[in-house]
Amino acid sequence: MTYQIRPMLDSDWPEVSRIYREGIDTNFATFQSEYPTKEEWDASHLKDCRLVITWDGGVLGWAALTAVSGRCVYAGVAEVSIYVAQDSRGCGAGRALLPELLRCSEDCGYWTLQSGIMQDNAASIRLHESCGFRMVGYREKIGRDRFGVWRNTVLMEKRSESDCFDGSCTCGAVCSCSSGKE
Repeated sequence: MTYQIRPMLDSDWPEVSRIYREGIDTNFATFQSEYPTKEEWDASHLKDCRLVITWDGGVLGWAALTAVSGRCVYAGVAEVSIYVAQDSRGCGAGRALLPELLRCSEDCGYWTLQSGIMQDNAASIRLHESCGFRMVGYREKIGRDRFGVWRNTVLMEKRSESDCFDGSCTCGAVCSCSSGKE
C-alpha cells in the first residue's frame, strides 16, 4: 500500500471529523465526549503541521498539534493528536503519519512533542514508542471518560534530536508545512 501524506485542507473536514468521531466512540482515544464543530476543532489546534494520510483518494487518518501552554517560552512544545480511521487501523497508516508529523514539527520550530495517552490504549502507546517517544510520567485519574469513569493516562514525550533550537520564542513563526487552504 502506498500512502500519500499531505497538509490537511479545509475540504478534508468531513473525513477528519468522521475519523475523530470514530476515535471518540472507542472511549480509548480522548476524553472529548462531544463531537466538535469545524470551528471548535480549528480553534483548538495549531495551524502548523495539520496532516492527513490518504490512499486512493480517501483519508485514512490525520495528525495535528495543540499548544501545551499560552506562555511564549513553551512555543516549541506541542501535544500530538493522531487518529486513524477504524477500517485502516493496523495497516501502518499511523506508523507512516507520526514520523512525518515529527519532521514537520521540527521544520516549524517545535523541539518537544508530548502525548497524553489513555493507559489502556496499547496500540497508541506502541505507535509512539516505535517513533522514539518515551514514557515520562503517569497521571492517575486525570480525567473522566464520556461515561463518567475516571481514567489514567501515560505522558509520552519526544525531544527533537536536533540541537539547533535556541529556545527562543517562535510565536508567529511561519513554516513550510502549514495547513493548506483550497
